Amino acid sequence: MRKKLIAGNWKMFKTNSEALQLANQVKIKTTEISKTKIVMCPPFTALAAVADVVRGTKIGVGAQNLYWEKEGAFTAEISAGMIKSTGAAYVIIGHSERRQYFGETDATVNKRLISALENGLTAIVCVGETLNEREANVTRDVVGKQIRGAFNGITASDFSQIIVAYEPVWAIGTGKTATPDQAQEVHAYLRQVMADEKGREIAESLQILYGGSVKPENASELLSQKDIDGALVGGACLNADSFGAIIHSAEAL
Repeated sequence: MRKKLIAGNWKMFKTNSEALQLANQVKIKTTEISKTKIVMCPPFTALAAVADVVRGTKIGVGAQNLYWEKEGAFTAEISAGMIKSTGAAYVIIGHSERRQYFGETDATVNKRLISALENGLTAIVCVGETLNEREANVTRDVVGKQIRGAFNGITASDFSQIIVAYEPVWAIGTGKTATPDQAQEVHAYLRQVMADEKGREIAESLQILYGGSVKPENASELLSQKDIDGALVGGACLNADSFGAIIHSAEAL
């Protein structure tokens, strides 16, 4: 049975002192959590500090992006090895904001994923459609293409280090949320694509998270769907009370 995972993407929020405060608050509010995995993804500047705060707990730490080269003259980029050296064990790859604002493509998602895997990081690979694509009824085409592109050349043994996050772009930071039925439909489709591409065993063991305006008010209904294995939380993870409430909703299932 797949375990629940709640990850928080802090995006470009929190100075180091603010990050330390939030990490400590989340740690306190989740001391009794035993079944649900928790991951916090602060900005690069706070990775090491947050990793120190949660060391020895069940809370994992992840970065929000990485560059695929090991090192070199790539000003402002961060490698997988640098991320790992901070104590982080996860990395988000292909978030819609990276695709929208910074030119991320399925091909570069694949290159980043390969680098993450080679360095022992667990990758949270994001896929999702825009509002125009949903209204044009091409959601399956879009997310299917994204997931196939991301996993091009990825072998069966790599999937122990891979998590998928379905994030409908139209529901990120908008207050809109896919209905539980809408989210479940896409999650089930992604699992079927994985079964067709990589085999039923991998598809059934793969964790697929939902992301897109997840809040304490809707978390339980979303997380209770058969193929939704957790959440990649945006705005609600910036407050320890709301993030903790979502984690406790997952733990209660």
